[in-house]
Amino acid sequence: MSRYSIALGKIPEKEIKKKTEKESNKKYTFSSEAVKLDDGRVLYRIRALRDISDRVKKGDLGGFIGSEINLSQEDNCWVYDNAWVLGNAQVYGNARVYDNAWVYENARVFDDVHVYGDAWVYGNARVHGNARVYDDARVSGKAMVYDKAQVFGHARVFGHARVCGHARVSENARVYENARVFDDAWVSENARVSENARVCGNARVYGNARVCGIKNN
Repeated sequence: MSRYSIALGKIPEKEIKKKTEKESNKKYTFSSEAVKLDDGRVLYRIRALRDISDRVKKGDLGGFIGSEINLSQEDNCWVYDNAWVLGNAQVYGNARVYDNAWVYENARVFDDVHVYGDAWVYGNARVHGNARVYDDARVSGKAMVYDKAQVFGHARVFGHARVCGHARVSENARVYENARVFDDAWVSENARVSENARVCGNARVYGNARVCGIKNN
């Protein structure tokens, strides 16, 4: 009897079956391609173990993740191209992260979200629903972007801000602190929405406009 079979024989048969079933249910594994970050962390390019969607077939390579924490083995979520997901960040549901996008730290991206281009979602940010974050946009802090909201261009959403409904934040706009942008509102150009401000309805805030509410002391 080989050494391998002796070791295997020590594992209860039901445990072997459970492990095999668990592995067979996985949708991706790690390929041999990896990148090492300056801080020593290693990210691995993923490879599909089965057909996942119309865009991802068995054997297709995806983007880079640090561990299985970063990308759920369930549903149709996927990391494509040269996108990175690392730290304690989680991508799940049917979310897609692609192009050169980054999702990191404690961020959560889920439901039918798309994060792409050179966008970053990080900190404790949450992006969900059918939201889109793209181009060179950044969503960070404890900000939330959800429903069918879009953040794009060089826009920044951070602090405890919320962008939801069909709202859009674009170009060099900033939405931060406890501000809310919702309904069909659009904040663009160099506009700033901060403190406890609420921008809603069909409002348009653009140019060098500044909209702020009353700070809570």
